[in-house]
Amino acid sequence: MTGPVLRLLVVDDHPVFRMGMTALLSSLPGIEVVAEAATADEAVAAAAEHRPDVIIMDLHLDGSSGVEATRRIVADRPDVGVLVVTMLDDDDSVFASMRAGARGYLLKGAAPDEIERAIRAVANGEVLLGPGIATRAIAFLAGRRSAATPFPDLTERELEVLDLVARGLDNGSVATRLAVSPKTVRNHLSNILTKLQVADRSQAIVRAREAGLGRDPAAPGGAVGDL
Repeated sequence: MTGPVLRLLVVDDHPVFRMGMTALLSSLPGIEVVAEAATADEAVAAAAEHRPDVIIMDLHLDGSSGVEATRRIVADRPDVGVLVVTMLDDDDSVFASMRAGARGYLLKGAAPDEIERAIRAVANGEVLLGPGIATRAIAFLAGRRSAATPFPDLTERELEVLDLVARGLDNGSVATRLAVSPKTVRNHLSNILTKLQVADRSQAIVRAREAGLGRDPAAPGGAVGDL
């Protein structure tokens, strides 16, 4: 007896990878690729039109962000299973994706059986992280929850931005780490300055470091950059 067919949307701005992923998924039993997209706007439109059960989402799209696409899609359809498949394996990309509503995270080197298992897992409402990523996620969350969260008026994304700024990253670097646009970073910074009641970026960095944010010895310190 066979179950219902899973409907998939593949989102990636590299045509060769997108076509290869579509071919792989189409060969699996009980799976149908109903649409493809290369940008965040295309992904949002395709998700609304085709109503897929699972979305394979890259993070670096053509002039846009897979994290933002995920956030927009999940806001409209909380039931959809977003599985990120990307080259990015840093913690910031992982947690930005999960906070946006993704249920799974794999690297592009994942084997076909891993991808199939992840697709079926997120379709069932489960969360699945690739090898190594899950271990780091547990350690990260345990460490973060062991201390009180500073600046309760800030959203989680604003805290992420403030933490990276306090490490010395400029707006462009913050945007790259969080897979968002520099304009989005500037908007977050403006909100941060208002909520912290500080006059400029330098004062925000001082407040952040006093609260324990920005403690990354590998990152350059002291840079204030532009708002």
